[in-house]
Amino acid sequence: MTTTAPRDEQLWSRCAGCSSLLYRKRLRRNLDVCPECGTHSRLDAPARVAQLVDPDSFTALPDRAVEVDPIGFVDALPYPHRLTAARAATGLDEAVVCGTAAVGGHRIALAVMDFRFLGGSLGCAVGELITRTAERALAEEVPLVLITASGGARMQEGALSLMQMATVSQAVAGLREAGLLTISVITDPTYGGVAASFATNTDVVLAESGARLGFAGPRVIQQVTGAVLPEGFQTAEFLLRHGQVDMVVPRHALRGRLTALVAAARAGRRARQRPSVPRQQPAPRPPSPADAPLAATADGPGRDAWDTVRAARHPGRPTTMDYLESAFDGFVELHGDRLGADCPAIVGGLARLDGRPVMVIGHQKGHTTGELVARNFGMASPAGHRKALRLMRLAARLGLPVVTLVDTPGADPGVGAEEQGQAAAIAENILALSVLPTPVVAVVTGEGGSGGALALAVADRVLMLEHAVYSVISPEGCAAILWSDSSAAPQAARALRLTAPDLCQLGVVDEVVPEPAPAAHHDPAAAAELLARAVTANLAPLLDVPPATLVRRRRQRFRRYGAARADVPVVRR
Repeated sequence: MTTTAPRDEQLWSRCAGCSSLLYRKRLRRNLDVCPECGTHSRLDAPARVAQLVDPDSFTALPDRAVEVDPIGFVDALPYPHRLTAARAATGLDEAVVCGTAAVGGHRIALAVMDFRFLGGSLGCAVGELITRTAERALAEEVPLVLITASGGARMQEGALSLMQMATVSQAVAGLREAGLLTISVITDPTYGGVAASFATNTDVVLAESGARLGFAGPRVIQQVTGAVLPEGFQTAEFLLRHGQVDMVVPRHALRGRLTALVAAARAGRRARQRPSVPRQQPAPRPPSPADAPLAATADGPGRDAWDTVRAARHPGRPTTMDYLESAFDGFVELHGDRLGADCPAIVGGLARLDGRPVMVIGHQKGHTTGELVARNFGMASPAGHRKALRLMRLAARLGLPVVTLVDTPGADPGVGAEEQGQAAAIAENILALSVLPTPVVAVVTGEGGSGGALALAVADRVLMLEHAVYSVISPEGCAAILWSDSSAAPQAARALRLTAPDLCQLGVVDEVVPEPAPAAHHDPAAAAELLARAVTANLAPLLDVPPATLVRRRRQRFRRYGAARADVPVVRR
């Protein structure tokens, strides 16, 4: 027999965060998020499905949970009795609801865990159902979305529950190999074996605001280590700062974020499957002053090389984030290297360029002193290079082109960066880009400093803004070493041949992108339009090139810079 709560208790609910008494219908209209303090109440699986997917689009999988009791576990009650009680209390067969649905009109396979059912624990039946959902995604060639809420593996099933971590992870790996997007949405709480497997080994990891995730719970950690845990430990916001999740999303924005991610993956897959056909040339457009050819003089069009260096470093010069807001559309930023950090000097994520989904990765400096310090002046740490590497590989799996925006004085030279393997991180990026089976267009937008720049610039097409610079070393560093006088930097700048026309002549850069006069920071909107136009034009011919051919040509491109090659240009003054 079920009991009915008094009428006033049905109408009102007290917030667990601020203790406000809330009208139940108002709370439900606000997606069970407290309108006073923003606390996200836990949702059961049916409510979560109703909020996330398109109306009437969810179809449950025909597979039903099989009751298992592999080790005859008994504590205060036999395990089968606990299963029966959980089913009666929740109306569910198991701790997960699985099926297919649509998000923003795009088909997905979906598995939603329910914490009410034995703490959302991962047992043999749960693992089997999620694995079958992944197999359905593979069969139908659609993305897989996993909504996690779990205390960990189901103790009552012993080591067999532990094995489910591997079972589901292998199914996720199969989707990766097939180039199908996998997304996990972390909700509160997600711990133990679920956190250490399919909650975090998907392509993209979103965390709902206020969610907590970890392998061991805070109480266990304190009991075992005696450590005082930092404020906000294991919360979504803490995880974002430490590079463990791509983004923290409030509940009302979750459907929109999922739609954007799934739409990008679908577009990339369609582009890969489309048969190659001759691409029509775009209709001619009226000429503009920006189309005037740039004189390939030694120091640029009427500008001394040192003046170009100063223009490239101007604090008002558009940054990667500026271009993402103006030259690209619908940017969805992805965070973290998944190993413990989220380097603020590298930003990246999915965006659209001329209607086509792309992965954009770039250095981020800032305009004010505070922004520059917060972004480490655009100097990436090893975590930044690993984040970029993760996003490049994700783009390749999804069949999306990569656009990189280079603007850095160089990689982070600090002691911590060296301890974390800065050289190896840069080397790994260069190696990965040399074999990445998707088009890559790089644009040097400001400073292109040494290996920190090259880590994002091994590309099929390398473009350079008119007043950008690209060099093996800074003019100041070169002057200090060769002139023993850093004040000789202007002379070193001229000697290094670091301007865009110089590098076009050397064959390092394919095209100079004009800037609005006198430089990009005087008209950022026009600069963004010129950049978008140039990237679109250079990307278009690459889209129908087979991946193997792309890789071969990219290797040939960088092979030609060897000193023994007869076609290396010799520049004389």
